[in-house]
Amino acid sequence: MLEKKWAVITGASSGIGKEFARELAKNGFSLFLVARRKDRLEELKEELINEIAYEDFQCIVMEKDLRNLEEIREVYTETKDYNVDILINSSGFGDLGEFVETDMSKEMDMIDVNIRALHILTKMFLIDFVKRDSGYILNVASSAGLMPGGPYMATYYATKSYVVSLTSGIAGELRKRKSSVYIGSLCPGPVKTEFNDVANCNFSIGGISPRFCAKYAIIKMFSRKEVIIPSVKMKIASKLGKVAPRKLVVDICGKQQTKKVGK
Repeated sequence: MLEKKWAVITGASSGIGKEFARELAKNGFSLFLVARRKDRLEELKEELINEIAYEDFQCIVMEKDLRNLEEIREVYTETKDYNVDILINSSGFGDLGEFVETDMSKEMDMIDVNIRALHILTKMFLIDFVKRDSGYILNVASSAGLMPGGPYMATYYATKSYVVSLTSGIAGELRKRKSSVYIGSLCPGPVKTEFNDVANCNFSIGGISPRFCAKYAIIKMFSRKEVIIPSVKMKIASKLGKVAPRKLVVDICGKQQTKKVGK
């Protein structure tokens, strides 16, 4: 009998993370669901148990606050003895406003979750994956991470640029090793999730559904796509961002942010 495969998903209580859980469960993976909101995780666990047909499916809830360094490490230490084959770093949030006016404490939390937690978990799981020469890591970034900067969401754009850069750098090292381990970044544009409420904004262009985003990302992950952009509009925008003058791209991004608050 084949050994059971496990996936660890952070930010699993809502949005894209929640849909990743559904998709991977359908693909035969047992799950570790990581988030702060235990009640949401328990609800999702019950849904998945009722939806999934195979008998040996398991789902373990992990109530962790990824702003806390010790709890970040616990995600790894409490799962490392299982046959974890997939890590999806989906936790993250944004904020909208002029940099001189936004809340410093919220920004530090954003950096801790969007960067520090993702960095630590990627490194800890990657070491094990490289040793056994198998495994998948998908880091949820954003189309923001493909742009040179985003006025009025400066910190958020910077954190997502970090995610894309880190992930691509590691991917290059894995290619050099001729490793079978995969790492990639998911860079969607607007997605219809709770992100807007946390970031205090409304997108000026229509977003894709979190279910479509997760399903598309899983397909591309298993086909080993390094940068996954699940939207034609965002693919075009990312290409323009590479060839257009940097200041022009930044100014265009700024105009888009002001539309989110109706300015």
